[in-house]
Amino acid sequence: MKRISRTVVTATILSVALLASGCSDTWQGVKEDTSKNLDKAGDVVIKAGEKLKSE
Repeated sequence: MKRISRTVVTATILSVALLASGCSDTWQGVKEDTSKNLDKAGDVVIKAGEKLKSE
């Protein structure tokens, strides 16, 4: 295998690995943010229900 070809293959593999790990971190962040937002929305709905019940 030529030296240039080996370098290109190595660079491609490294790039794919970095992109995959970055996407994983981003997806994990999205899941955490969504979970927090759903929890907050649920709390608001519960508080609103309790307020309506007391009136």
